[in-house]
Amino acid sequence: MIDFRSDTVTKPTEEMMAAMITAKVGDDVFGEDETVNALEEKAAALFGMEGGLFCPSGTMTNQIAIKCFTQPLDEIIADQTAHVYRYEGGGIMFNSGASVRLLNGDRGIISAEMIEEEINPIGNIHHPHTSLVVLENTVNRGGGSCYFLKDIEPIYHLCKLKNLKLHLDGARIFNALAYTKDEAKEYGKYFDGISVCLSKGLGAPVGSVLLGNKETIQYAKRVRKVLGGGMRQAGFLAAAGIYALDHHVERLQIDHLHAKQLESCLLNLSFVKQVLPVQTNIVIFELNDSKNADNLVEELKGKGILSGTFGKQMIRFVTHLDISQNQIEQTIEILNGID
Repeated sequence: MIDFRSDTVTKPTEEMMAAMITAKVGDDVFGEDETVNALEEKAAALFGMEGGLFCPSGTMTNQIAIKCFTQPLDEIIADQTAHVYRYEGGGIMFNSGASVRLLNGDRGIISAEMIEEEINPIGNIHHPHTSLVVLENTVNRGGGSCYFLKDIEPIYHLCKLKNLKLHLDGARIFNALAYTKDEAKEYGKYFDGISVCLSKGLGAPVGSVLLGNKETIQYAKRVRKVLGGGMRQAGFLAAAGIYALDHHVERLQIDHLHAKQLESCLLNLSFVKQVLPVQTNIVIFELNDSKNADNLVEELKGKGILSGTFGKQMIRFVTHLDISQNQIEQTIEILNGID
């Protein structure tokens, strides 16, 4: 099967498995797993941050960050497509007791002007206290759309002026960097927290790293403990993350090329109404009334292609390191053969 359902379906390469098997481990809850420590230090240095915290998932790193940067009765500003709002099980309210002010950005991209209009006045007891802005890069529901650092800079200055924290859900941050050509190290100047996922385009089997200053990371360790995220001999998993950062970042350009090839094919199909502009490794397309999305997903499955619906009449393909050029060509041939 050619699996386009998500870049989370990747399997470790043989080389990554070898790195995992030979990892030096200890008890990470005691701070004694040297491979976990090395991963946290490496990720923090890449993004110009003081420290890092290895966690099982990006949902956990995001939820920990929100807990670190808010108090109950606070409010978070995010786009209405945001993963932290739509796909983390209502965790913002459950874990942090905070509400969310949702904005309607451009394919998930929000601006300082949009944010400023929605900041609640200080001291008005009728409103929750605005304390945090969350950005997502790339934006999943935006079809892998990206923020450039020039877009983030005015948001950062607004947050500083209004005394707000700024967190980045960087589930696919390296895909964004591969597209924008911005420097990862510059991100540390703008964000109070950054979540970096290792188990999507980078191909590690498990894990994300939360980045922040030393004070934030120290408190984040407490929150991780409460959420059950202490993983003891986690170095076997951290070794996969280190390998991914060393060997799988540059190759993301291949995934982006594959996504553009799929986009070119889909734009010429009679049953495709539109394709969201492809920037990275996510391809979202809308069908016209001649096809039903659920039926097409089943038809593709019968032909050896796995995909998923992504809203009414919408289908998503995600390219990743387990998708070869031959498989892209095979997929295009199958798509062209559908009536």
